[in-house]
Amino acid sequence: MSSSPGFSGRSESTFSALGPTVPVHTKRDHSTSIPTSVTPIDKAVAYQMRPVSKWSGSVWKRAFDVACVVCTLPLTMPVFVLTGLAVRISSRGPVLFRQKRMGMNGQPFTILKFRTMPFRRHPGTKRPSVTTSINQRFTPVGPFLRRWKLDELPQLINVLFGHMSIVGPRPKMPHHQTALLNCRPGITGRATIVFAREETVLSPLPSCQLDGVYHKVVLPLKQRLDEEYMAAATFASDVKLIVNSVFRKWEDLDLRHLIQMHPEFAAQLRKPIERPIPIPVVLSHQPVSMQSEFQAD
Repeated sequence: MSSSPGFSGRSESTFSALGPTVPVHTKRDHSTSIPTSVTPIDKAVAYQMRPVSKWSGSVWKRAFDVACVVCTLPLTMPVFVLTGLAVRISSRGPVLFRQKRMGMNGQPFTILKFRTMPFRRHPGTKRPSVTTSINQRFTPVGPFLRRWKLDELPQLINVLFGHMSIVGPRPKMPHHQTALLNCRPGITGRATIVFAREETVLSPLPSCQLDGVYHKVVLPLKQRLDEEYMAAATFASDVKLIVNSVFRKWEDLDLRHLIQMHPEFAAQLRKPIERPIPIPVVLSHQPVSMQSEFQAD
């Protein structure tokens, strides 16, 4: 299993995430698979997802997304209002959490969530970019919203605006982006089903190692799962994935073993503190000359 996504072997590439779309001719460095003329910033976004299926790139999928959001409004609106009231009453601060994420073709957008963590009085205070079950503080209703994925409900607004789809790769923060998306990111997806409890799986790691393991282990696995699904996705598979997400049929039985057996993860696990075992020493009243059994005669 590769711990990092590869790069395509094309000698001429087109990059649109960092500015106008222009052809870039690169010179290949035979010692690595990364073009030598690409800057370090470009290397993070030079890799592009494999082609998606006809359904994933069709206008019918977009029509399906809009129809799902509109038809479920009688069910989602009461939940939306009650959840917003719970967030407002239980803690001070805004109801919605806004964050910059990367969308299709490297276009940034603002994702919407119900706030599950306390409002920061000092904006300069940084929180860990990778959340685990022990490194974050939550509001009184935060764990409940996270457990039942109700904090993701406002992303239906992102779907109506065309920033997201219902099914697709999860939109990532700019420094977590490993590939250019050639489809809309989704509220749920194949990697979302598998990594539904990643916060618990990553909790044994010390906070200083979270970012490194997340980039070397978690992100490549998510990337592979999403690519394989989107390349073969159909209308039926999307409906099945949505139903599994609604009824919380996660596919994470082997997730703990898959991640924790990875060499990068195992090397960073906290080692148990070994306490010295006290050995009683019996001293005789009279000194006895002792000689090591390994001493030469």
